[in-house]
Amino acid sequence: MKRLLAVCVVILTVVTLAITMAATKTYQFTGVVKTVDKDTFSVEKSASETWTFSTDTGTKGTPKVGDKVTVTYKMVATGIEVKPAK
Repeated sequence: MKRLLAVCVVILTVVTLAITMAATKTYQFTGVVKTVDKDTFSVEKSASETWTFSTDTGTKGTPKVGDKVTVTYKMVATGIEVKPAK
């Protein structure tokens, strides 16, 4: 019985870690800071690719215009508009 309980605990731990890791997948974007506002800043990777990022109280680091930065970010849906398939 103790062995079965130990196996269940291990399985539950592995599943929890897998879910946590999937939910926290991060990406990176590197470039030069072009603008900085109160809650946003933009980073230019090339002449044709500039991204704007939002910040909040949990954001670490303070970019300044001209800095070369690597931004770590997550893709999080904030809303989904669903249109039925035809």
